[in-house]
Amino acid sequence: MSIRNLLLCSTVILATSATVAVARVNFDVDVDVAPPPARVEVVPEPRHGYAWAPGYWGWEDGEHIWVNGRWIEERPGYYWVPERWEHRGERWHFGHGYWEHREHEEHGHGHGHDRD
Repeated sequence: MSIRNLLLCSTVILATSATVAVARVNFDVDVDVAPPPARVEVVPEPRHGYAWAPGYWGWEDGEHIWVNGRWIEERPGYYWVPERWEHRGERWHFGHGYWEHREHEEHGHGHGHDRD
């Protein structure tokens, strides 16, 4: 095999091995313990092209943990619906944050969300 062919094969192998598929998996969380009251956060000055996702109480290793607010890149035509806890019967259900299409906000549908 010539050096040229060896370099070409090496480049192809490196390029294909460097391609990584990214998937986000969200698991449903239902617990018997109500989340603590939300913390008061100081929201930083607005950043062009970004939306503020407020902090929330997550669930990890059998207890509530605080997750700080963060800036997330805006999606034109959508608004961010933040993470939240919903009381369902005697349990608490964690709702993941997601992008909601503005068209649904204006029409009051509440459907058409796109998970981040």
